[in-house]
Parts: sequence; structure tokens; C-alpha cells
Amino acid sequence: MINHDFSPLWISLKTAGLAMIITFFLGLIVAQGMFNYRGKGKSAIDALLISPLVLPPTVVGFLLLLLLGQNSPVGQFFRQINLNIIFTWQAAVLTSTVVAFPLMYRTSLAAFEQIEENIILAARTLGASEWRIFWQVLIPLAYRGIMAGTILAFARGLGEFGATLMLAGNIPGQTQTMPLAIFFAAESGNYQQALFWVLILLFLSIFMIISVNFWANSQQIKKIVRSKKREENNNLDISPNTHSDRIRDDSKINFIPHTEYTFGNFNQVFVDIQKNYGDFSLNINLEVHNKPLGLLGVSGSGKSLTLRCIAGLEVPDRGFISINNQIWFDARHKINIPSYQRRVGFVFQNYALFPHLTVRQNITFGVQNLPLMEQIERVDFQIQQMQLQDWEDYYPVQLSGGQQQRVALARALVMNPEILLLDEPFSALDTQLRSQMEKNLIEVLALYDGVTVMVSHNLEELYRICQDLLVISEGQVLASGHKQKIFHSPTTYEIARLTGCKNFSSVAIISPYSVQALDWDCTLILENAIASKVKYVGIRAHQLTFEELEILRDDYQPRDINIFPCWLAQSSETPHRITLYIKLNNPSTHFNDYHFQVELFKENWQLLKYCSFPWHLKLNPSYLFVMD
Repeated sequence: MINHDFSPLWISLKTAGLAMIITFFLGLIVAQGMFNYRGKGKSAIDALLISPLVLPPTVVGFLLLLLLGQNSPVGQFFRQINLNIIFTWQAAVLTSTVVAFPLMYRTSLAAFEQIEENIILAARTLGASEWRIFWQVLIPLAYRGIMAGTILAFARGLGEFGATLMLAGNIPGQTQTMPLAIFFAAESGNYQQALFWVLILLFLSIFMIISVNFWANSQQIKKIVRSKKREENNNLDISPNTHSDRIRDDSKINFIPHTEYTFGNFNQVFVDIQKNYGDFSLNINLEVHNKPLGLLGVSGSGKSLTLRCIAGLEVPDRGFISINNQIWFDARHKINIPSYQRRVGFVFQNYALFPHLTVRQNITFGVQNLPLMEQIERVDFQIQQMQLQDWEDYYPVQLSGGQQQRVALARALVMNPEILLLDEPFSALDTQLRSQMEKNLIEVLALYDGVTVMVSHNLEELYRICQDLLVISEGQVLASGHKQKIFHSPTTYEIARLTGCKNFSSVAIISPYSVQALDWDCTLILENAIASKVKYVGIRAHQLTFEELEILRDDYQPRDINIFPCWLAQSSETPHRITLYIKLNNPSTHFNDYHFQVELFKENWQLLKYCSFPWHLKLNPSYLFVMD
């Protein structure tokens, strides 16, 4: 017959419930610590923490027995204070906590690791400490995984058997949980009693699994709905007659100066740092005084790493960083101001907006330590400045790319940062929106008195926005100075290549004012005398022209210098320009048989294409530059 003593049910529920509460807090704290831990032995620590999940429960129970037994140091200490844990209900709670902890810890850690890294880094640059990031960013963004881990931890504690038997024993009414009741009922031959508890456990376990699946599915549905809203908003962006507010928002934005709130006057930055990443070595020396500085280089050259070192998100191996006479980093004197204390405005490549916060909440995040009225004043100013009044209660997923960029820029500027760092701010935008947002950024920077450092691999983008350039290749500075000087007088082949030059030739020096261009098979007259160490000559594609077009100009003056017969090898068109691939002296034999790339506007091409071959290519001495 079935014994109607339900004490195993209540003991199991109380034990698993208390264990769940303990593992909830303990698992979150340990997961947060492991998430931020960057020291040695992380894998070994992680393996130790999840070992109760993979070890047989009896092994876990035996180890706990050794740790807490009367002959152990812990057991002797407990005996001195008249505390006994072995064969008590507290022992059952302890074993359930130990075996359930890995599920809560590992599920929470996995949920934390799914959060985009730049969101965490953005929070640090906005002045948030690690604990504030934990409560305001990690927990809200990882709550689905945390809830799943909590449910699984409860289910694991509910079904614990081996470790509980070893440490707590089978005392009816005190430590006998449902798994123990099943075991001893079956052992005594009372299969009906065992089946009764099995069915209850099975029901509870299935209920737990259904709860987890229902939770996951409901969140996935919400995610799909938000994604559809984003698609609808994007469609509204490109539909000229569907939403007048949206058209006004992304087509033309006029930034109006605000007289009651101004930025501080920050304008001195000195950076001299070195950092090694295996075979890659970053060695950067830069100095900025107020004017926007552009970091130019190919992907992987160290541009973004430089910004992260300035912001305190990466720690250099050597060197120093000084902002407005404040030392932020000095390896020699072991000074390293944390990122959240540096007052850095950082706009990430993907904007790194907090997806769980509205536009207003995103912008407010960096000024929560200020008095309420000052918070409101600063945030209202930025919302007005970026013309986000109609969108301040929207979430990032409901915004277009241009709106997200403006929110990210407002969030960075609201703190009145000492330095503004822009990491590829236009890379996520389409061509049309990129052009508009570039103009908007120029207007914003005109009102910002601090130093701006912008990263891009797009020369034209940096040339329009920044006054000075720093050209970086493989972690090394190749050139620095005013953009016109770097663009018009590159000193090395690599600088010329990185600044967009497409036409190069090795040279043999004939005289101080003439060289033989070996790759172009021509002799060139130069405007200025050259040094003996010159190795290359170059000219930019847009600075080449044809004598046939020059004749049509009103100010044309015949000069028989650096003009050569040429033939067309191939061409490539864009909506407004055409690139011609030209070979000198002889007709081309195949598509890739050419010496120069020449860029022309379409109207000039319409005149040139009707001229018979050979055309005559003109290399103006004023535009030729020689390089080491």
C-alpha cells in the first residue's frame, strides 16, 4: 500500500528551493568574477567549479564527508562551536547546493559571454564600475539565461540522491527526500510507493523542462517581433512617401548651438605607447592639439587598438598617456587610471547601444552620478542637438542606422568628455546615409572644443573630417601631420599606397630633375631637385589628364613635357566617374597590360572617347612625387 506520508515531498521542495536561492546568488557572483577574470589558470578554475556536475554524486558526497567529517579540520572547528552538519537537513541543503551550483554558474556565465563585448566596453567608458555593469547591463541582458539556470538548478537539487545519502543519510521526516524515498521503497519491495514518488518527480521534472522551453520560445517570439519592427522602420527610411517624420529625421538635420550648456575646453593629448600581441607589435607616438586627428590604415594595422589603449580598455606594455596634463597611464610609475574614471567619449563601430534601454536611458547612462537636474539638462540638450525628440522612448532595435549613430554620439558627448574617440563610425551605414551623417558629424565636432581622434581606412572620409592624419601600418607610425602635406607629398611608397595612390614606378636617376620610370618605360621631368636615395615615383589617378582634354581648356598653354602616346586597356565605371587603364607607347595586348589608372568625370569621358588612338597622357611635373 502507498504510505500517505508526504514529508519527502516537502523536504525535497524545501531543500531544492533553499539550494536554488543560494546557488542563484552564489552562481551569479562567481560567474561575474569569472567573466571579468583575465589572469592565468582560468580553465583550471572553471573545471574545478563545474566538477560537481561531471563527478558521480557519490564521489561528491564522499569528498564533502571528508571535508566536513569529525576528523577533518572543518569538522573539528564545528564541534568546538557545537555545530553539527552531518546527517542533518542542513547537510541535504548543502549537497543540493553543491551539485546544483555548476548549472547556475555555467548557464549564467554562458549568458554573460553571449553579450556583445563592445556593450560592456561602452559601459566602462561611460564611467560604470564593474558592479554597476553587473547590475545594470549584465543582469538585464542575460536574464533569460539566468532564469533558465535558476530553473535547472532547482530541478537538479530536487533530484539529488547520491551525495545526499552520503552526507545527510536517510532519516524519515528529516533528510529523506523523494529520490531517497524511491530508492528505499524499491529496495524494500514496495514498488507502488516507489512508483508514486517517481511519478511526482517525473511530473515536476517535466514541468521544469516545459517552463524552460516556454520561456525560451516566448523570448524568441519577442525577438522576431522586434526584428520585424526594425525591418518596417528600415523600409520607412527608404520610402519617400510613407512617414514624413522619418524623412525629416534622416534626410536633413540642422544642429543648433545651445547657449546654456557648452563643452569644456580640452585640447592636449600625448600618447607614446608600445604593446605586443605575439608577432604584432603596436608602437604609437601621437600628439593632438584640439584639431580632429584621423588614424588611417588598413584593417589590422592597430588603429582601433590605439583607441582602446587611450580609453583604458587595453593596457599597453610600456609608455605613457597624458590628457590635459593628467597622466592616465605611465608604465614606469605604474599608473593606470581605470577606464570608468577617464571621461572618454567612445563611439564604437557598431555603436554598442544598450538594447534594453530606451534612447533617453542610453544617453543618461553616463551621467547617472550627477544631480538629477543636471542630468536632465544635459540629456535634453543632446536629444535636442541630435534631433531625437520623437525617438527618446524608442529602443535601439526600433531605430535606423543613422538614428543609432546619433544616439551613440549623444551618449558619448553628454559626459562632456576630455577626448572623443570615433572607431569607424560610418562603416555600418549605407552610402547615402553615410554622406549625410558625415556632414552631421562635422557640425557636431565644430561645437565640441575637446580633442577628437577618429579611426577609418577610408581616406576621403578622414580627409573631409580631420585636419591632421596619422598613417599607421602594422602597428607603426609611418607619417603624421597636416592632411594636405601627407596627401600631396608622401615620403615613402607605403604612405603613398595607404593614402590612395595607385600609380607607382621604380626609377633610375638621370639628373637632379629627371628620372627614368622603369615600370612605365618613360623619362620624366620633375619640378624639384631630388636626392640620390629616391627609389620610386608616383602620381595619383585623378591628377592625370589627356592632352586632348587640355586643348579644350581656355587657359591651355602648350608644353611638350611628360606627354606620351597611350592606348586604352580597359575601363571601369561608377555613377559619376570612370577609371581608365592606360598603357604608354604601344597598344595593350590584354586587359591587364597597362601602366596607369586614370580617373575622369563622366563629362570628360564623353569628350575623350570619340578621339582616335593614340591618346596623349600628360604627367604634370607639379603632381609627380618621388619617394624613398
